[in-house]
Amino acid sequence: MNKLNDQVDSYLKFVKVEKGLSINTCLAYKQDLLEFVNYLDSENISTWPTDAIIVNAFLARQGQKKSVNSIARMVSTLNKFYQWLARQGIQKLNPMLEIDAPERKPQQQVSLTENEIRQLLEKIDTSKKIGVRDRALLELFYATGIKTSELVNLKTSDIYKDLQLIQVYDGNKSRLVPINDKALNWILKYENEVRQPLIDKKESKSKNLFLNNRANKITRQAIWQIIKRACQNANIEKDVTPNMLRYTFTVHLLKNGADLQVIQAILGYTGKAAFQGDLSQKRILDVYLNSHPRA
Repeated sequence: MNKLNDQVDSYLKFVKVEKGLSINTCLAYKQDLLEFVNYLDSENISTWPTDAIIVNAFLARQGQKKSVNSIARMVSTLNKFYQWLARQGIQKLNPMLEIDAPERKPQQQVSLTENEIRQLLEKIDTSKKIGVRDRALLELFYATGIKTSELVNLKTSDIYKDLQLIQVYDGNKSRLVPINDKALNWILKYENEVRQPLIDKKESKSKNLFLNNRANKITRQAIWQIIKRACQNANIEKDVTPNMLRYTFTVHLLKNGADLQVIQAILGYTGKAAFQGDLSQKRILDVYLNSHPRA
């Protein structure tokens, strides 16, 4: 089955490097595909099957020990994988076209409590330079609710400390997002004690705010690792992701009385429902300062 395993490895490299998918997503794909390969091996099948009956038999066996949501994810994984096989000219026929995924059961979104956020931030070892960077990054994440893609592309010039605002870019659109003093103070500490010495040492010309130890722009994958490391230090067992931090930001502001319309503006929602009425930047900042737990 080495050939099949090699093709799985090639696909995983593709989704990680070219698609930029998260580490957790790549690991889920890997688990699903290796289970499929192991099943084929047990049935003495040495090529990717084109008969939906074979795939359905595999899914039926998986269904004996997995949840409906896990099977639905597995169907999605296999469908994407077969599409990739077709684009690579490896296997043109896609049996997944004949297979319907089971209907997923709705899952309740989970957020962190204010105490868990406090633990997450305060348990970071800031006696080390990497800890100062991680603390500044996670303080900013929770302070603003921005997306991972927006955070990795932040420039030092996007931080307006005197105004308590940051300029966030989402594709061709930009918006001003309020930020609290705690996050700003950690960003200032990081810039002075970690970032600038690193820039000088590496003779880097990078304008990005958050850098790795080579003075290059931090990656999405590195942010996932930072979150996981912080959760381990704080003994938080929830599966914390960048999206969960963004959702936690929303929950905490709502809990403290923030107007949903203001939250939508901060998060960058551009639908009609998000911008009915006149929202001044002052109004957004005032609501934020009165409702964010760390403001």
